[in-house]
Amino acid sequence: MKLTELFDGQWPRTALFDLDGTLVDSAPDLSAATDQMLRTLGRNPAGEARVREWVGNGASVLVRRALAGQFDHSQDRETDDITFQQALDLFFTAYASLNGRRATVYEGVEDFLAALSEQGCKLAVVTNKPQVFAGPLLEMMGLDHWFDLAIGGDTLPLKKPDPTPLLHAIQTLKGDPESTLMVGDSVNDIAAAHSAKLRVVAVRYGYTYGTPVDDLGADFVVDSLAELL
Repeated sequence: MKLTELFDGQWPRTALFDLDGTLVDSAPDLSAATDQMLRTLGRNPAGEARVREWVGNGASVLVRRALAGQFDHSQDRETDDITFQQALDLFFTAYASLNGRRATVYEGVEDFLAALSEQGCKLAVVTNKPQVFAGPLLEMMGLDHWFDLAIGGDTLPLKKPDPTPLLHAIQTLKGDPESTLMVGDSVNDIAAAHSAKLRVVAVRYGYTYGTPVDDLGADFVVDSLAELL
């Protein structure tokens, strides 16, 4: 499959990318910060395998899932607001020192970004990760120079799966939905793209909350972004 198949033989003029689980495997750092937070609170660590199933909706939701010990934190009746805020502060403190230490760029990402850039495509990151962590992670991974714009989960009042951040990025880059591609790894990315009327590519290697990404309605699903070249 070739990316140009989605755009009538042309390359997209604008491309939006999720960060965690799409460009960068940041789960080792997120897991370490989560477990450090839990230990400080006198709780058992969650471990990387479980944290991989919890990331993707931003730091606040990750912390709530960790405190509940499961993906669905809505039934957690033991965590009050004070405990949650303490846990969130502990997580932020831990992650500030761990962000980017063990994270890695997925294979195929650099080749794909380079190809898009060579075709004059404008690139943006649209992530639910707080802005204070997203920018430094892109820089530490050596990816920041590819992107014209980076939107964090707290940049706007709404975040994915709401389409607002995607539409804001397109408008800022003076693009249009018809020639814009969204690339992500989870239901949040695909749902946001559908709501924004964008073509969407999903990667299988990311964080999918245990749901096969092939079942989520992306236009293309790939094991590596290099498959699209």
